[in-house]
Amino acid sequence: MAKPQEIVLAEPRGFCAGVDRAIEIVERAIAKFGAPIYVRHEIVHNTFVVNDLKTRGAIFIEELDDVPPGATLVFSAHGVSQAVQQEAQRRGFQIFDATCPLVSKVHVEVAKLAKEGYEFIMIGHKGHPEVEGTMGQLDHGIHLVEEVEDVARVQPAQTQLLAVVTQTTLSVDDAAEIMAAVKARFPQIRVPKQQDICYATQNRQDAVKVLSPQVDVVIVVGSPTSSNSNRLRELAARLGTPAYMVDNAGELQSEWFEGVSRVGLTAGASAPEVLVREVIDRIKALGATSVRSMNGIEETVKFPLPKGLKIDAATGLEIEVRKAPETGPGH
Repeated sequence: MAKPQEIVLAEPRGFCAGVDRAIEIVERAIAKFGAPIYVRHEIVHNTFVVNDLKTRGAIFIEELDDVPPGATLVFSAHGVSQAVQQEAQRRGFQIFDATCPLVSKVHVEVAKLAKEGYEFIMIGHKGHPEVEGTMGQLDHGIHLVEEVEDVARVQPAQTQLLAVVTQTTLSVDDAAEIMAAVKARFPQIRVPKQQDICYATQNRQDAVKVLSPQVDVVIVVGSPTSSNSNRLRELAARLGTPAYMVDNAGELQSEWFEGVSRVGLTAGASAPEVLVREVIDRIKALGATSVRSMNGIEETVKFPLPKGLKIDAATGLEIEVRKAPETGPGH
């Protein structure tokens, strides 16, 4: 039985700037204020990351009722609705907003255009926390479409002032198809100046498009709740390469590698590199002898931390704490 010979690593893969920043916000909050720190929803959609932060003193909650008075609260990278923001402020928590700045950008755009009288069509997955956060920026006038068929069913109150926004972690190809259907039905709809799908999602999908034809199987490291990780697996499969998603090396099945000589490996934007290394070790144990990285885009994006968690570069001392602003980061 042939065994895998070579592992080909997608570039880029793994953590994006928004995930790096969100994790660092929780780590710094714990270091500065002591455990426990409360986090609304999984800070990022990765089991390993969440469990690691739990051991350090993070408590993950869905309902603000579960946060005691006077506690420090972090909003997850996916963003929250206006209702959650307002309730958290009303309860007087010390708030740090780890919403990815690229998600915050969508929130700001929605708020700005809503004041001008716009209604919205949002392309995204129902129930995903990012979608709930973005749709929750308004109390009406934002309509979700998940697939092309949904576009025909949307009934905005008016079509003169209509704009479209998307979840940042969608399949670029799927979103383009739905966007085309939206434009066909509403030709005058306003589209974002730059697409809402984030640079990291786009780059990881582009890398899989290059990787898939070169390999016999694609392994995606990512958790089941991670939208962008699921899209990577679907994309590889759509391109005709068998593809599997694993939360960790323990989920790899030896039969996936039977008769396979070249294994492609990537990781979703919330999956840490330590998990990729463990997967490499496991595939090596099954027979792989070499590992090489594809050429790919080098990402240099870095997002600033919220006030109160920044460290002064000159002195190494933390800058004094202030209440988190009412709006998210990057505004």
